[in-house]
Amino acid sequence: MATYKAPLRDIRFLLNNVFNVDQLFASMPDTAEVTDDLIAAIVEEAGKIAEGMLAPINQSGDAEACRFDNGTVTTPEGFKEAYKAFAEGGWSSLTGDVNYGGQGMPKMLSAVIEEMLFAANSSFALYTILNTGATLTLSQHGSDELKQRYLPKMYSGNWSGTMCLTEPHAGTDLGMIKTKADLQADGSYRLSGTKIFITAGEHDLTENIIHLVLAKLPDAPPGPRGISLFLVPKFLVDESGVLTGERNTVACGSIERKMGIKASSTCVMNFDSAAGYLVGEENQGLSHMFTMMNYERLSMGLQGNGLADSSYQLASAYAKERVQGRAATGTWQPNLSADPIIVHPDVRRMLLTMRANILAGRALSLYAASQLDISRFHTDEVARKKAGQLVALLIPVQKAYCTDRGFEACVLGQQVLGGHGYIAEWGLEQNVRDARIAQIYEGANGVQALDLMGRKTVRSKGELLEILSGEMDEFVASQKDVEAMQSYLAAFENCRGRLEEATATVLARSSDDLNEVGAASYSYMELMGLVLYCFMWQRILAAALADQGSESPDADYADALIKTGEFFLQKLLPRTESLLTEISSGAHSLMTMRAEQF
Repeated sequence: MATYKAPLRDIRFLLNNVFNVDQLFASMPDTAEVTDDLIAAIVEEAGKIAEGMLAPINQSGDAEACRFDNGTVTTPEGFKEAYKAFAEGGWSSLTGDVNYGGQGMPKMLSAVIEEMLFAANSSFALYTILNTGATLTLSQHGSDELKQRYLPKMYSGNWSGTMCLTEPHAGTDLGMIKTKADLQADGSYRLSGTKIFITAGEHDLTENIIHLVLAKLPDAPPGPRGISLFLVPKFLVDESGVLTGERNTVACGSIERKMGIKASSTCVMNFDSAAGYLVGEENQGLSHMFTMMNYERLSMGLQGNGLADSSYQLASAYAKERVQGRAATGTWQPNLSADPIIVHPDVRRMLLTMRANILAGRALSLYAASQLDISRFHTDEVARKKAGQLVALLIPVQKAYCTDRGFEACVLGQQVLGGHGYIAEWGLEQNVRDARIAQIYEGANGVQALDLMGRKTVRSKGELLEILSGEMDEFVASQKDVEAMQSYLAAFENCRGRLEEATATVLARSSDDLNEVGAASYSYMELMGLVLYCFMWQRILAAALADQGSESPDADYADALIKTGEFFLQKLLPRTESLLTEISSGAHSLMTMRAEQF
């Protein structure tokens, strides 16, 4: 049975050949010291952790799951030791603020590491990314006093962080939250309310848990404009950052019984006049939390990519070993009673679909991460603004499309294995269960699609798409003299034209009927996802052609990339045509039925 192997070759090719990260990082003073050698060393070590420490406790963690007893949560065997080793290795501080003990590494580097962690053990990975997101939010919006008190211990891995948004009656519509915060004479606050679905809300991995909580002040404006952000520690901390030993009045009421990610504690958290501290300005909590949300949504796309890659590795190895039937064109293995199932076109269809989408999804995730890095590190204000606009457009697509394709890949992997894919010992059924949640949390994919279509496209009148189109035009211009790229670029231009037509159609119709926005949103997200995957494949193909034409020892690897890219263009990209037809059909058939007719 195949075991997970970190996709180091793919990662190196994307970072070095496709995105030229050495040039990007060298152009920004804060990342100039992140050299090729340093990147290679960090990624290789992270791969060893994923393969050797996390993958071996993945299935056992799923079988054992987290246990809840009278407010305490016990993680499965091996998780405490793994988390301690992870923290001692400095991984909790990788992208952190250097002024408080962080290493200041770029998101492009941490993105490939996160994907490997998710592939090896999604439940474990969730504990780590929540802490990363919490520290990011605190470092950008917290006071100097809060940062000095909490960040060093969170970066060291002695403490961990969460985000507490959802309530029993308020999920997507956070303006409905009821958790209240009352100002105290000493400037602190007392928070009361209940939050649900809180990842890592309670566990035994760290000595303290730092909750970032959305709540409302008594005189707050109604709706989302009245939300503030607060820091609420599990154990109280004195001014010097030392635990007082006093437990705060925040407690885990229960953990959820879930379809997957069973070794991740998903908690109901009760705040009973718990001591908290304002992060940022009053009534700006939602905008502050979105600092974290963009990074977390990127991580969910990485979860989809990672589990897809894990599934592909299992399915590919199985297809080359499992013998059933004979090849249509003649016997491949006359010395055996049957040929390996890799000879069958439909098995290849499934494997190539997985492989093509994994590579494009990984590339799209890195492209989005590169824009996060530019918006954070670049010294030119114009470049930072442009990158921020691209992030706003890319993240909803990356989150939704990568998780949809990731779940699809896990199901396809099951299908390649047939009955064995349904059996727990092979690991594919766990991947399916673990991948499913990524389409739901951190903003369900339908909400991401509506955000893309409504806020990022219709409300901006297509301005953000024009910025992306400029990036695409620049790449196309760079390839105009490369003969081998011309047929690929023609396919790219065709799908771009369909996206532009769909955009113009919805912009025109939505002025008369706002239902057109929601009716088109999911198809539009999938159309843009396909166009972006095609854009990524153009960049991969250009780099592969350059490598194939050299004396590089990676020429055969480059040849396999080209064949995979051609499969994408010929077999997967044509769906852009049907998506345009679907979008053009409008909202009428969706909205004519009365509610009682459903």
